[in-house]
Amino acid sequence: MAALLSFAVTSCNKTITDVLIPETGEEYSAGINGTVTDETSNAFGNPVPRLSSGDNDKFIVGNSFNRNPWVTAPSSTTGRDGLGPFFNATACASCHNLDGRGKPPSLPGEELSSLLFRLSLSGDIEIPNYGKQLQNHGINGVPEEGTVQVTYTEMPGTYPDGSTYSLRKPNYTFINLGYGNFPAGFMFSPRVAPKMAGTGNFDAVPDATLLALADADDADGDGISGKVNYVWDNLKQKQAIGRQGWKSNTASIPNQVADAFVNDIGITSYISPDEKLSGSQVALYSGLPNGGTPEIETGFLNDVIFYTAALAMPARRKNFNAPDILSGKQLFITTGCAKCHTPLLQTGTNELVPQLSNEKIRPYSDLLLHDMGEALADNRPDGQASGTEWRTTPLWGMSYYQTVNNHTFLLHDGRARNAEEAILWHGGESQKIIDDFKNLSKADREKILNFLNTL
Repeated sequence: MAALLSFAVTSCNKTITDVLIPETGEEYSAGINGTVTDETSNAFGNPVPRLSSGDNDKFIVGNSFNRNPWVTAPSSTTGRDGLGPFFNATACASCHNLDGRGKPPSLPGEELSSLLFRLSLSGDIEIPNYGKQLQNHGINGVPEEGTVQVTYTEMPGTYPDGSTYSLRKPNYTFINLGYGNFPAGFMFSPRVAPKMAGTGNFDAVPDATLLALADADDADGDGISGKVNYVWDNLKQKQAIGRQGWKSNTASIPNQVADAFVNDIGITSYISPDEKLSGSQVALYSGLPNGGTPEIETGFLNDVIFYTAALAMPARRKNFNAPDILSGKQLFITTGCAKCHTPLLQTGTNELVPQLSNEKIRPYSDLLLHDMGEALADNRPDGQASGTEWRTTPLWGMSYYQTVNNHTFLLHDGRARNAEEAILWHGGESQKIIDDFKNLSKADREKILNFLNTL
C-alpha cells in the first residue's frame, strides 16, 4: 500500500528468518502502558496500568454507569433515569458483556440481545416513524418499534485439497413492526456489539498515519485500496476521520459513547442532546417524562468515556513465540492478510489517557475501509463508506472471546462461527488472498489459525 510508515513496512516485509524470531515487545498488544496479563473472563475489563488515584476513581464510576441499568423516568434513582422511550438495551454491558463482544441469535425467535440494525433510505435518510436504528424495546405504554427474526442457510464448500467446510448465511425478517411498514427500498445493516477493550488507542493514531496507509486508487497495483471514512464529529462540530465502529463511522470514543447512549438506551447527553424520535413518534412521545436535560450528567458521561478509553488489552497468549505460531505468522504475512490487518501502528498523543501516548500497538488493523465483496455487503452507505466497504476488523484479543463471552462468532453480524469461516467469507479486494489461503495445505491453513488464536 502507498507510503507505508517504516514500522509497518518492517513488520509486513520481513524475511522468513526474521519472522521466525519473536519481535521485541510483541506480547504487549497495546504497548507496555496499555497491556495487562489476564487470561480470565475479566480479560477485557481491566484498567490500563498505573492510573493515578483520581483516574482510577473515574474508571470505577465509569464502570458503574457502563454496567448498571437505566430506568424509566421519573424515578427516585434520579442519576440513572430517562430510559427510552425506545431502546435496545437498558445498559451498555447488556450488549458488551464483560466489555467483550456480543453475538447474534442462534435460533429463530431468540432475543436480539447484542445485535442491532441500522436503518435508512437512500443512504442516510431516516425511515419515517423509525429513524435510523430499529429499537426492539419500548418503556411501559410505548410499543416497541419491532424486531427481527434471524435464520441461517448452510453453504457447503470444498478446498482444492478436498477438505470441506460450511458457511452459514444469515437471513433477516423484520416482524411485529409497530409504526407501519417500511417503505420500499429501505436499507438495513446488522451489527454485533464489538469488544470495548483497546478501542481508546485508536483515537490516538495520527491522521497522517491513516492517510499514509490509505491507497484509495490502488496506486501501487497490489489490489488493495483502503481508504479513510470522513464523518461528522458531534463533539468538535467538524468533519473528521472516522476510527470507531464497523465502518469507521464514528470519529472518536466520546462520540461513540454518546451515540450508543442515545441510540441504544435512549439517554441524551451534552454530545448527543436530542431523543431519537421520528415522524409520528414526536407527537406521541416527546411529552413523556425524561431524566433531565441532558439525561446523563456531563461528569458521569465523561467518566464513561474515560472508562472506555482506559480499558486495557490483554497480552498475547503465552505461546505466541512458539516456532509453529511464528510460522503461522509468516504465512499470515506472505498470503497477504497483513496488507489490511496491519500488525503494527504507532500512536501519537492520547488526550483521554495520556499514558497511552506514543505507544507501539499491535491491533492487526489499518482502521481503513476496504471493499469486502457482495457476500458481506449490507448495501447501505455510511458516511463515505459504500455498501460493500467495512473497516478492517482489529484482530487483537480475538483469542479471548471464548473465555470472556463463551463464543467465537466473528464478522460484523456474527455469521462466522470461528476464524476459518471469517476468512472464507472475505471477498472483494481480498479475493486473491483468500484464494491463496484456500490453496495452502491443510497443515499451513491450521498454522495461520493457530497464530490467530494467540492474538
